[in-house]
Amino acid sequence: MKSVVIPMNLGADSYNITLERGGLRSAGTILNLRRKVMLVTDSGVPEKWVRLLKAQCGGAEVFSFPAGEKSKNLDTYAELLRRMMAFGMSRGDCVCAVGGGVVGDLAGFAAACYMRGVDFYNCPTTVLSQVDSSIGGKTAVDLDGIKNIVGAFYQPKAVLIDPEVLSTLPRRQVANGLAEAVKMALCFDAEEFARFENEDTDARMDGVIERALRIKKAVVEQDAKERGLRRALNFGHTLGHGIEAVLTGEQGLYHGECVALGMLPMCGESLRPRVEKVLEKTGLPTRCEAEVSRVIAAAAHDKKADGDAVIAIRVETPGTFTEQKMTPEELSARYTAVFGEGRA
Repeated sequence: MKSVVIPMNLGADSYNITLERGGLRSAGTILNLRRKVMLVTDSGVPEKWVRLLKAQCGGAEVFSFPAGEKSKNLDTYAELLRRMMAFGMSRGDCVCAVGGGVVGDLAGFAAACYMRGVDFYNCPTTVLSQVDSSIGGKTAVDLDGIKNIVGAFYQPKAVLIDPEVLSTLPRRQVANGLAEAVKMALCFDAEEFARFENEDTDARMDGVIERALRIKKAVVEQDAKERGLRRALNFGHTLGHGIEAVLTGEQGLYHGECVALGMLPMCGESLRPRVEKVLEKTGLPTRCEAEVSRVIAAAAHDKKADGDAVIAIRVETPGTFTEQKMTPEELSARYTAVFGEGRA
């Protein structure tokens, strides 16, 4: 594919998203790496991608941590800040994430806080981070089992997306990321959802990534700090985060898999079978055994809570959504109607 530059128009915080096959080999011309660069990655990222970026830096150190959500905590965050300080980084230097959503969240939060803010670049290497988490400025770590409860809105200086890096991903990780693209299509783009139903997603992966980026760009430009429209991007996340809290450690479900499950109770009854077919076609789960009371208890800690209710997103027809306050009892009823009581 030819290089596609998608501008994120956020006033003083504006930046470009570059989507280009093989773009990582040209990172030095797209990003300002001729300075001290802290390359942040994890054990799941192939070393060749990190080496490729490091060779284009003026001076770089690599901070790598064990892959997985469990590493996205204050201890890892503090260790990263200490490494940045020991490296002698100043306000003129930068942090560059090379990895998936966990890497980007952690690296971006460190960049936001070190010396009150240094430049941050994101080079996402998973489908999930390429279609969703690498843009929009959400950075965070988890605390006491609550996802993303400590963080900041901090926009990157640039995002470089190279679909070639997806060639090293296992099939399950590809499906994991596609859950977020399906989510965006359900909320904002009926035509794109129809493509998920009728076309070969793998054959049009570059287009899937670009369409998801353009949807999220349009949403973030209108609501950078999630005070209104951007809440729609939480479709599937309210129950999904609850499922993730229960099943990630026990059954090893990924974030996107949990979001996929979390979407089903929030779909209209006539739409749900269509969504199930798309998820199954994509390789995502449609059955969940997480025990309902544990899921709802975890969902009650959701950042979208408003008193005793949670602000949830529902989709009755592809391309549209509604926002609704739901009590724990209402969430429980929706969950059990689709999955039953559960047992895990």
